[in-house]
Amino acid sequence: MYKHRISSDRLKKLSGAFPCVVLSGARQVGKSTLVRHVFSGMDCVVFDPVVDVGNARLDPDLFLDNHPSPIILDEIQYAPELAAAVKRRIDRDRSSGQYIITGSQQWSVMKSIAESLAGRAVFVNLEGFCLSEIYEQRAGRSWLERWLDDWEEVIASPPKRLGTTRTLYEQLWRGWLPEADRISLELIPDYYNAYVQTYIERDVRMISDAADWQQFGRFVRLAAALTGQEINYSQLGRELGLTPQTARRWLGTLAATFQWFEAPAYSGNTVKRTSSKPKGYFADTGLVCALQMLSSAKSLGGHPLTGALFETAVAGEIRKLGRVMATPPTFYHWRSHSGAEVDIVLERDGVLYPIEVKLASQPSGADARGLRAFSAAYRQSRISPGLVISPTGAFARISENDYALPWDVL
Repeated sequence: MYKHRISSDRLKKLSGAFPCVVLSGARQVGKSTLVRHVFSGMDCVVFDPVVDVGNARLDPDLFLDNHPSPIILDEIQYAPELAAAVKRRIDRDRSSGQYIITGSQQWSVMKSIAESLAGRAVFVNLEGFCLSEIYEQRAGRSWLERWLDDWEEVIASPPKRLGTTRTLYEQLWRGWLPEADRISLELIPDYYNAYVQTYIERDVRMISDAADWQQFGRFVRLAAALTGQEINYSQLGRELGLTPQTARRWLGTLAATFQWFEAPAYSGNTVKRTSSKPKGYFADTGLVCALQMLSSAKSLGGHPLTGALFETAVAGEIRKLGRVMATPPTFYHWRSHSGAEVDIVLERDGVLYPIEVKLASQPSGADARGLRAFSAAYRQSRISPGLVISPTGAFARISENDYALPWDVL
């Protein structure tokens, strides 16, 4: 059963203004389902890594002659030769809504397609479900957009909680991919085992120079265990006998296939007093649980990785909500050399929005220490009240200028 995606309206608007829209994202986040639903009247061609569908690779111009626009070109990384032919046709006809293109590999799609279609296409990234999509509850504006636009209005009228039916541990363990959302709990391990095998055997082999695939698989598992932490390339490589350069390159491979994202360190005007290391996150908590051999949702109770999984989920939720905004916020983290830290710092329109993530049902003022340290370090900056996002029951004030926000709100 199709679930409405918050990117739908944006895709429609973009296709009405640009000749070509390129939708990219990780394997199985629902790209094909989304475009077929939003553009249900369009012809659709799905490309294959083995079969040259319609001789698109051999003769792209003849292929497009036989598949006139408007058309959906699905998984175009398997037929990159089409990009130049699409470019030539758009140069002859700049009318909007001609091509909807999807792709799963950032290097393949963004290098060849972006270079060929520069100035002719608009690019959109799709990730797994966000909470409002899972529970099929829509809001005019998300809590994040409301907070960035006017936090005083949010304080006066706090966002409502979603009608969630799963426990926090189950949602973290199940993850955010549409297929994992649909199937029963006992099939989740089988699903993710197949996902990892397909990911390494197909996606990574197409774009990576990794010679030892077993070693790369071990690297993926190690990176999963380090989600939500600052990245130390030397330490990461040393654990597996790799050079820092190889560790950096392999993390780049994970990012290129949409399995990993990073938050750079925020420094402002105090560069010498803050950490400069980025913080890394795996894109899907369900995949992390599978890579760490966590056999059930109950196994998260008391597990040392659970706090990092919760932070990863919140960071991912904020990214997803930000992506549908016309001007999304910039995403940072902050840590001083004295040890004070803020998990997430958003910046938009010259205003900083510090956010702490705590796996606590009743956060208190003590959980906002990092938020207060951040505000003290940047007194000359425009800073919003601090948020502590947690599995709490209601929006509440926890200190003079900080508030607790339930993680599952609209």
